[in-house]
Amino acid sequence: ATQNPIEQEGTYPLPEAQLDRFLLQIDVGYPDRASEREIILATTGIEEASAEPVFDAASLIAAQRLIRRLPVGEAVVERILDLVRAARPGTEDTHPAVRDAVSWGPGPRAAQALMLAIRARALIQGRLVPGVEDVAALAHPVLIHRMALGFAARAEGQTLDALIARLVGEATGAEAAA
Repeated sequence: ATQNPIEQEGTYPLPEAQLDRFLLQIDVGYPDRASEREIILATTGIEEASAEPVFDAASLIAAQRLIRRLPVGEAVVERILDLVRAARPGTEDTHPAVRDAVSWGPGPRAAQALMLAIRARALIQGRLVPGVEDVAALAHPVLIHRMALGFAARAEGQTLDALIARLVGEATGAEAAA
């Protein structure tokens, strides 16, 4: 998602306050050769490709309600709080690696997003209770657009990917899914 200022061409990055409203950041790379072949054949022929609805509005609302009803254990809630709070510069819970590297970190929406996302992941995988492994798997897409490295950290070659992986490993005992 990008913003397009009036009377200007191109797209521009959204401000941090608007980025925070997105649940996850999922980067989609280029398709492999076979997938790209399928894409061009399916979309450039005589027959029009059509989308098939998966949910109607009522089913989507019911799924959202179900996800919010899934219980989350206290240990998982604590790992979410440990992770998000460690990623914030300038607080008593700031991780030492974040202190000098991060300009701004995740707000409360990050914890909310992680809580909802882990519930959805568990349900999609046929589980009724999310675990710490769900926190580890979804931490990167929840945090990556809610943090920014400072100039000095970027100049030193640090990356948010590596920093998030370190925070996840320490908070959950698992590696983050990048």
